[in-house]
Amino acid sequence: MPDREGTAAFAEFAAARHAALYRYTYLLTGDRGLAEDLLQEALIKLYVAWPRIRAGTGVEAYVRRVITNTAISWWRRKAWRSERPNDDVPEQLAPGDDPDARMWLWAEILRLPVRQRAAVVLRYYEDLTEPQTAEILGCSVGTVKSQVTAALKKLRARLGDDLPLLDNAGSHR
Repeated sequence: MPDREGTAAFAEFAAARHAALYRYTYLLTGDRGLAEDLLQEALIKLYVAWPRIRAGTGVEAYVRRVITNTAISWWRRKAWRSERPNDDVPEQLAPGDDPDARMWLWAEILRLPVRQRAAVVLRYYEDLTEPQTAEILGCSVGTVKSQVTAALKKLRARLGDDLPLLDNAGSHR
């Protein structure tokens, strides 16, 4: 467990990154309540590991990896599958953009397997590079590429070639 100084540093990190991490958990789950639960669980895991993690770099990548792995674990449980996302979109989903105009695409993204969904969200919504995405997902760059390719293939099969959020999919970093 962190000491007093470590606890203050953790609290500062959690406060500074809360909105971005919540957005990521929401995009993985499609549900506000589940996103809050997922973020809370990930932050608890981060707090426990804080003395070890803080000594190095990559806190952001570590917590996103914890979020992704926890979401995958939840997805495997039957209770997770019985949950149904609601249509209530957080206001920070797409700053400066009308979230209602793209809800149909998010509904399709939520139908993707969780690792493909995570790869798409990290690459095209969070705008991370393939190596950054690979670090967060704990896999190789090649796996990121194959996950994104498979996800885009599924989305295009369902929606056609007009994917507004992924217009630059072939040339993205």
